[in-house]
Amino acid sequence: MPTEQLRYLSDELGKLREQKLALKLRILEDEQRPVSHFDGREVINLSSNNYLGLTTHPKLRKKAVEAIEKFGVGSGAVRTIAGTMSLHMELEEKIASFKGVEASVVFQSGFTANAGTVQAILTREDVIISDELNHASIIDGCRLSRAEIKVFPHKDVEACEKILKELSGRGGRKLLITDGVFSMDGDIAPLPALVALAEKYGCIMMIDDAHSSGVLGRNGRGTVDHYNLHGRVDIQVGTLSKAIGALGGYVCSTRDVIEFLYNRARPFLFSTSHPPSVAATCIAAFDVLEEEPQLIEKLWSNTRFFKEGLKRRGFNTGVSETPITPVRVGDAALAHEFSRQLFQEGVFAMGIGFPTVPVGKARIRTIVTATHTEEELTQALQIMETVAKKLHII
Repeated sequence: MPTEQLRYLSDELGKLREQKLALKLRILEDEQRPVSHFDGREVINLSSNNYLGLTTHPKLRKKAVEAIEKFGVGSGAVRTIAGTMSLHMELEEKIASFKGVEASVVFQSGFTANAGTVQAILTREDVIISDELNHASIIDGCRLSRAEIKVFPHKDVEACEKILKELSGRGGRKLLITDGVFSMDGDIAPLPALVALAEKYGCIMMIDDAHSSGVLGRNGRGTVDHYNLHGRVDIQVGTLSKAIGALGGYVCSTRDVIEFLYNRARPFLFSTSHPPSVAATCIAAFDVLEEEPQLIEKLWSNTRFFKEGLKRRGFNTGVSETPITPVRVGDAALAHEFSRQLFQEGVFAMGIGFPTVPVGKARIRTIVTATHTEEELTQALQIMETVAKKLHII
């Protein structure tokens, strides 16, 4: 029984359950693969961020085992005390070389990379100009910085410039920040236009490339490479938890910016560093990106196949341009019911509603990977069509 002081949380949870909006954690019982076992049921997995299938890649497995045998299972400390291992430095050098920048720093997650960086580099005297659909980690970092926050409508370059004009002559620094690929709609930021605005109005330009790392650009170098904007984006954030197949986040910038984050980014300062097996795995993943470009080619081939199948069946996929493909439903309860029935029929695709997306814009979010077969995707499409017709979604 909850204590009296916490009973209000039980009441709120009860309301979510009554509205059929309470989340249920699905338990993965084997490897993160295109067909996996969750909650005792074999399902086609359309909910994983494992874009390239690297969670089970033999080269990554081998390096993880070797690292454990050589370095043990943990680092034993934060990076700034005794927890910086040679593997951590090798990984940061690998990332910087891959992204074509002076230096990088690895964080414990993509979330802390965003939040910790924004919080560290700004003060209450500064102002942030942010896309309204930026990731929660950016939003939290903005709040922690105590800088003034100006939000422009999603991908609206004219509205962004209007804000910048209004800020002309104001003291303090300006940070213009956007996702590279937006995680709920799968669309790509108008980065060339935003970079031009940052240059015109003297802004720090920062981009979160979590969902484009390993997906867009040469060998998965992200949206900066995709748009050939090298040297024009001040800070790039990426993830090691999605296409890279392991865990963590990273920030790329100049050597001085990275050294400053070593000294002032709170998640870096106060969190134990990656286990050696994880660091070694990530190093191997970047080697795979360079050596096996066919994985990204297969990812995009599967993406085109699946998107065409959804559209042909009458699904509303919104403005998606990437392997993230939402199937818009509108009502949150209906989206969750759609997800539940799909799971029962053998497809795992999560329902997404408020507060993750705005009220009235609920959907199920699907992500295909390089390791799905066309047969698996065809089966998933058929199941989705059957269930959607039953629920009068199409």
